[in-house]
Amino acid sequence: MHITPDNKLKKLIVVGDRVLIKPTTPHDRTKSGLYLPPGVQSKEKVQRGYVIKTGPGYAIPVPVEDEDSWKPEEDKVKYIPLQAKEGDLAIFLLSGSTEIVYEDETYFIVPQGAILMLEREEDL
Repeated sequence: MHITPDNKLKKLIVVGDRVLIKPTTPHDRTKSGLYLPPGVQSKEKVQRGYVIKTGPGYAIPVPVEDEDSWKPEEDKVKYIPLQAKEGDLAIFLLSGSTEIVYEDETYFIVPQGAILMLEREEDL
């Protein structure tokens, strides 16, 4: 398989209740016209970005006495899905996230609990 800019993130697997977010470009100046240096922008408590990938959700414990004992172990795991979906604009707490650099791009791995609000392009 060839890695291209279109499929470079397909080999990443997001685990559990975490979400991979690509941050939006921060505004380099305030509404009044003051220019902000990059250090000030990166220290904001709240960040926003687009959801790129999501994990499967919160794992539900499997009962010990399961009638499907013949199934492989990985088929028994069930998840409560996350609210975040790919393409959503997420507003999240920077303190609850982990910044990573993958293929020279900056991303944040954010647990669902650190996401404050989602904006989804759907008809209401």
